[in-house]
Amino acid sequence: MANPQWWKGAVIYQIYPRSFQDTNGDGIGDLRGIINRLDYINDLGVDAVWISPFFKSPMKDFGYDISDYRDIDPIFGNLNDFDELIAEAHKRDIKIIIDQVLSHTSDQHPWFVQSRQSQDNEMSDWYVWADANEDGTQPNNWLSIFGGPAWQWEPRRGQYYLHNFLTEQPDLNFHNPDVRKAVLDNVEFWLKKGVDGFRLDAINFCYHDAQLRDNPAKPKEKRQGRGFSEDNPYAFQYHYYNNTQPENLEFMRDIRALLDKYPGTVALGEISSEDSLATMAEYTSGGDKLHMGYSFELLTNDYSSEYIRTTVETLESRMLEGWPCWAFSNHDVERVASRWSSDNQVKPLQVKMLTALLGSLRGSVCMYQGEELGLGEASVAFEDLQDPYGITFWPNFKGRDGCRTPMPWSQQDNAGFSDAKPWLPVSDTHTQRNVTSQLADANSTLKAYQEFMQWRRTQPSLIEGDIRFIDTPEPVLAFERSHQGETVLCYFNLSESAAEIALHSTPNVILDSLSHVTGSLEGNTLTLPGFGCWFATI
Repeated sequence: MANPQWWKGAVIYQIYPRSFQDTNGDGIGDLRGIINRLDYINDLGVDAVWISPFFKSPMKDFGYDISDYRDIDPIFGNLNDFDELIAEAHKRDIKIIIDQVLSHTSDQHPWFVQSRQSQDNEMSDWYVWADANEDGTQPNNWLSIFGGPAWQWEPRRGQYYLHNFLTEQPDLNFHNPDVRKAVLDNVEFWLKKGVDGFRLDAINFCYHDAQLRDNPAKPKEKRQGRGFSEDNPYAFQYHYYNNTQPENLEFMRDIRALLDKYPGTVALGEISSEDSLATMAEYTSGGDKLHMGYSFELLTNDYSSEYIRTTVETLESRMLEGWPCWAFSNHDVERVASRWSSDNQVKPLQVKMLTALLGSLRGSVCMYQGEELGLGEASVAFEDLQDPYGITFWPNFKGRDGCRTPMPWSQQDNAGFSDAKPWLPVSDTHTQRNVTSQLADANSTLKAYQEFMQWRRTQPSLIEGDIRFIDTPEPVLAFERSHQGETVLCYFNLSESAAEIALHSTPNVILDSLSHVTGSLEGNTLTLPGFGCWFATI
């Protein structure tokens, strides 16, 4: 492989396969749909595709509840389709990263079907089982992210089992070495098929506290939602014992040792802990654990230059050996075009600026499908909801369906996504921002995305360079990216009002061939229009 560290500074395009492109007329996207759109993906100028789960599943959590780790769910296709996807992507020099959901399985997985039968079968300790308290209550106070206790009674065993997510997603017992081996064998199955890496879902949830100690209460003023509603009881605790245990570090080393047998492959861990930045640094330290860490730190509602700067600088001060990966949107949170809009309305200039900002931070980049189109959060009526999370917490929290609606490809019926009724309704506002229309518009967010990502590939400083922030007043965010003697200045106006900033460095070349460069320099005063950005070398 020409560059085994291709992932450093890579742009990774996340595909939620249910909603990308349907080719067999069942209203659900499939692998064939991804294959058919590889030329579109290639034109985006991205380096890799991360595909959310497509494995066999009862779909209680839409693929994050896996019943067979080594096969494709029929709604998405089959293993031959996957082999073709790998081959066709690699022809275009696009890497394929797939989700691996290791901490839990579906309750219909054969391992759990056997484990739940009795307390003395061969797989009896493959999951986290515990006796009831004397009064019949749950073993401790741990809570599920999806609401209520994290324990479910199983009458066949006369015990409770742990589920950090849905009751249909029982947690595996990683204290058992047989479990670790079986999990790694499943991972290697896909390595042998030629995947280039893994996005490891909830990877800090693999181990639990063996003593089952209660989590302490969290003061009301410190309850902050990271991908979940703040009125969710889950936010009422410090989650010290149900995840992020010290034993998990050794499992990270096991994963890395396996991937090292397949040069050029990468592990990107999704991390959500009480101090996600510290955990990201820990899980990527030493060169013997994960290659990259990914968290919800920039998937929040805080859209101030101070917050973004503090978040990035904090990680930079802690992650001295690992490599970060940043995202503004994904399949679990409100789309950034709405979330960071002052009035929840999509503003194309803001979308273009955010693309440039995310692509300029030090680290790799995850861009969620539709972000290049400037899609905002879709409004989904209660009767159309599919997400059990949203159904449980309606109306205070409407769940994740609004960011998962089908990709709009054209003005045709169902926005060209499917010939049948889609599994989630297509948003009318999304149809207006469809791919075909934007490709025909030189000023569209899609065209700006393509231009910026292609230009970024020519800028080593933005791909591999160091980062140093420049003191600026709100709402301007500014930093330098430096690599091998070259420094790029990056300035971003996060508001829709114009801003003036005094430069402390004299630019050598203003990179005004890029349409994103909307600022103007007079003397040492830089004027940035609303949602403007500016790049120059010094």
